[in-house]
Amino acid sequence: MTGPPVDEASLLATLERWLLPHMTGVQSLRGLKSLNVNQALRGLLDYPMLQRLDSELPGHYTVPTGSRIAIRYHEDNPPALAVRMQEMFGEASTPTLAQGRVPLVLELLSPAQRPLQITRDLSAFWQGAYREVQKEMKGRYPKHVWPDDPANTAPTRRTKKYS
Repeated sequence: MTGPPVDEASLLATLERWLLPHMTGVQSLRGLKSLNVNQALRGLLDYPMLQRLDSELPGHYTVPTGSRIAIRYHEDNPPALAVRMQEMFGEASTPTLAQGRVPLVLELLSPAQRPLQITRDLSAFWQGAYREVQKEMKGRYPKHVWPDDPANTAPTRRTKKYS
């Protein structure tokens, strides 16, 4: 299954086909900046290719609590997921994309949505550095759950009072 060429030269040569239909009403630099280029490029793909793209490189990941969290894709960095640490309890290993070929970088956040840890290996984090984070967070956020075995603990969005 191969798609249309998407190298810079090919895209520039076919601008009228894939970009022009999305430019209706664009009359300023601000309008141009708000243009959804991703949606325009998706228009180049047929339905089976879109299905495969969405399956292998989804826009969101469903964490163990059921929350759908947006995946950040960046050209210079691997895909990343910023999620509260408690919502990842019960997840024993790092989530992957592209049929297991691309691990997500996990930005594990405090209950206040502040970064606590960035990891590419969730299993190693649970077994190692988590202990230090756990000690600090138990003092700072005593109303939240900080289990000794997070890989085998039910995930939560709530405080202890409502668990």
